[in-house]
Amino acid sequence: MAARALLFCGAMLCALWIGVATAGMAAPLRVAVISDFNGSYGSTDYRRSVRVAIDRIIAIRPDLVLATGDMVAGQRRPALSDSQIRAMWRGFHANVTDPLTTAGIPLAVTPGNHDASAYRSFARERQIYEEEWLRRKPDLRFAEGSRYPFHYAFDLGPARFVSMDVTTVGALPKEQMQWLRGATQGGAARIVFSHLPLWPFAIGRETEVIGDRALETLFRDMGVDLHLSGHHHAFYPGVVDGLAVVSQACLGSGPRRLIGTTQTSERAITLLDIAEDGAIRVSALRGAGFDTSVDISGLPKAVQSPMRVIERLDIAPTAGVRWQRALDAGR
Repeated sequence: MAARALLFCGAMLCALWIGVATAGMAAPLRVAVISDFNGSYGSTDYRRSVRVAIDRIIAIRPDLVLATGDMVAGQRRPALSDSQIRAMWRGFHANVTDPLTTAGIPLAVTPGNHDASAYRSFARERQIYEEEWLRRKPDLRFAEGSRYPFHYAFDLGPARFVSMDVTTVGALPKEQMQWLRGATQGGAARIVFSHLPLWPFAIGRETEVIGDRALETLFRDMGVDLHLSGHHHAFYPGVVDGLAVVSQACLGSGPRRLIGTTQTSERAITLLDIAEDGAIRVSALRGAGFDTSVDISGLPKAVQSPMRVIERLDIAPTAGVRWQRALDAGR
């Protein structure tokens, strides 16, 4: 049987592949994934950790940065004024968007509940989110961009990236489910990203999920390799019935504990390295300077909730349709 292509750093498992990477492959596409930057409601300043993370990303020089929502601190009751919302976005752009743009690194975003909630009470915040990002649409090859910056798809290197518009709890609208069928058709690797996760990862957020088996089935039917999410403020690379899922740590306030654990997740940057054949290497950086690899083998073997069991990616029987095919071919 073909072995999984695992990369080691010393004695710690700090990176792993979804799929089996081809020997002698060209330099992979590198993607940094960051999430949940916001502080207290209405805040325009950002923690030092946000600025340090952006400096570290610029030093790494990835081909792309994905932000899985909650870039500003909206969704307050009573509602924030237009001037307060605009001030928050000026703060975000100064700390995140502008430095990445100056460095020539494209930033692709997906809406979060604190910056573009679809609940009616926050319609103005959602409108301003759209205005802010239409003015800063990245120079990417859009396969479907008519609904940018909410749900859209683009291609970069060997990968198709698909943003979902998920800022409210529960199943996606039928229109977006139908759209996904077409949007996920393309790329050697198919990566979907959204704010809310499909299933729970963190304590205190057990019900704040999409929670839809029909969407999970759609992902598998369409050959989606990886679903990236935010909102739960804890890093965990896992597999649920063959679908690889990665929850992002936060960069801002409120790190959380994974279900079944007592230790708060550290702030972290997730890194993806995507080979030409579509294999995806997952790793993460933590620490004050985001220069220390996360020991994936030190994470729980599984995250268990009444909804679903998510097994850690490196020990799950399969991680994505392509990995299963590679294992079958090696028998």
